[in-house]
Amino acid sequence: MRRNKKTELPITIISHRGASGHRPEHTLASYELGARHGGDFIEMDLVATKDGQLICRHEQEIGETTDVADRPEFADRRTTRTIDGREVEGFYAQDFTLAEIKTLRARERMAEVRPENAVMDGTYEIPTLQEVIELAFSLTKELGRPIGIYPETKHPAHHVEQGLDLEPPLIAALREAELVGEEPKVPVFLQSFEAESLRKLAETGLPLVYLMGTEDEWLHYTTPDGLAEVAAFAHAIGPHKSLVIPTNEDGSLGEPTDLVKDAHEAGLVVHPYTFRSENHFLPTDLRSDGDPKDYGGFAAEYEAFFDAGVDGVFSDFSRHAFLCREHYLDPQPVE
Repeated sequence: MRRNKKTELPITIISHRGASGHRPEHTLASYELGARHGGDFIEMDLVATKDGQLICRHEQEIGETTDVADRPEFADRRTTRTIDGREVEGFYAQDFTLAEIKTLRARERMAEVRPENAVMDGTYEIPTLQEVIELAFSLTKELGRPIGIYPETKHPAHHVEQGLDLEPPLIAALREAELVGEEPKVPVFLQSFEAESLRKLAETGLPLVYLMGTEDEWLHYTTPDGLAEVAAFAHAIGPHKSLVIPTNEDGSLGEPTDLVKDAHEAGLVVHPYTFRSENHFLPTDLRSDGDPKDYGGFAAEYEAFFDAGVDGVFSDFSRHAFLCREHYLDPQPVE
């Protein structure tokens, strides 16, 4: 059943790392474009620097998304660390001060699929949380509609082990920006894959989102009993989209599970991730002819998830999500 935009809140568009299908992810340019393309929230991952500052990166390992490996002055920072039981060699944000981070420039993480983004390698700085908050305020004023923020604490338990807890500086920044209280200046969701981090963030009174992957550790939380447990410490879930609609053995889009219905019955909002428009990421039956980097039938995928009742979507292509949402909520007859 289609939603009626006059009686229900519209489906929320979360600009996943900004308009990361069009600009290198986690850059101010990407965040700004996501909002201008119709996104309701700027979504970012937060990691800490050596001096405890919060910056926006996909992971603590920054060699994949910056030019740090090409900077001889930082060659001695290459190291191997274990995070969530996985050893990774590279360069870690926790070994750099914010001043050093600010000398680096962003690089496209998926250059083979998004070569147009890779052309912009070396153009953009690494943003801080404070800069994103200021951008959200500026865009809210300019666009005449709220542009919220949707920060994720990235591997918070690892940060605790390093003495770089993410939650205290995040809470302090939110309070300083007047984003905590009954009427925050812009909407905020706080998200994490780790329940303990959300419990620490509960003092803000802001909506908390429990992210859920496809690994076995999350399967219990997709059940009615598990969702009831989540509802005790969170307001929403952010499941991998295959937990809402899985793919069939041949890779085609399957039928919805009961996750959305069960989550709603538990009082939880549902924001699945991540919607991408390229053939490389789409179900096999929605791919177009052409290269993996070409766009496929992304509109059909959005419609299937809207039909399944999701409350919002994490999207790398805010414009695509926006246009699909507008057509879905208020379809115009074809003359």
